[in-house]
Amino acid sequence: MKFTSVVAALFLSTSGVASAFTIPQQRAISQSTPTTHNSNNVESDANTSYRISPLYMGRAAAVRAATKGKTDAKKAKINGYYGKKIIMAVKQGGSPDPQANRQLGELIKAAKQNSVPIDNINRAIKRASEKDAGDFSEATFEAYGHGGASLIINVLSDNPNRSSADVKSAINKNNGKVAESGSVLFMYDLKGKIEIPSVVDEEELMMAAIDNDVEDMELLDGDEEGTSIVYTDPKECNAMFEAVKSMGLEEGTKMGLSHVSKAPVECSEEDFEKNMKIIDSLEELDDVDSVEHNMSN
Repeated sequence: MKFTSVVAALFLSTSGVASAFTIPQQRAISQSTPTTHNSNNVESDANTSYRISPLYMGRAAAVRAATKGKTDAKKAKINGYYGKKIIMAVKQGGSPDPQANRQLGELIKAAKQNSVPIDNINRAIKRASEKDAGDFSEATFEAYGHGGASLIINVLSDNPNRSSADVKSAINKNNGKVAESGSVLFMYDLKGKIEIPSVVDEEELMMAAIDNDVEDMELLDGDEEGTSIVYTDPKECNAMFEAVKSMGLEEGTKMGLSHVSKAPVECSEEDFEKNMKIIDSLEELDDVDSVEHNMSN
């Protein structure tokens, strides 16, 4: 929506219609004013002066800042998720040694694959041995949005009562509806998900998968241009990652589990915006690690 608004504003400015984004075309100045070149390489002659509107520049900077803010928030969410999972693994496995604690070893491997800094990993392992370290547990909430959309909310918290109240409040305040357990999940398949920051050749990937004994895989275009997503059986997720790694695509590739809708729905623009408000409110909660949905748009 922000992109559409910017394009519309630029169209108005070029067609002569006033807008908050309008770039002033000409402004008469003194005939005696000589030709100058200012520090921004914008040329002015004796009759005209071209300047970029400060408001226009401010909006562009705001868009860049908002984009960076979302990226930083996503990184922080991933780091926090693996930090909590590592604490769980150390406590449940009874050892901070990844060689002796297989679950911990697998988590450390996954954390590194998702670009979690090694310092964060070490801090989480150390934190798990402290007396006041929380006992984290996982929970899944289900909800209905607008226009036939459904949501799966994945939570990892050391305070189940708090997380439950916060999740339900975020859904209700945005006119969503909390669903009964199982009423949404049956419409999704749990799959292993490999996110690759480049376009992948399907035939080459298939051969690599066969070499690594992967029987189930599906290659799709990623959410961003020039990226790819591979879905596989959860039990074959590690083997699929090894297949991708054998192709030299390990750097920047992320691995995890994801609920994939069996019947995606395309919402109206209005319903899509309403659903995104629910998702944004949920993702702002510290205890919520991810929100999955069945919207195709």
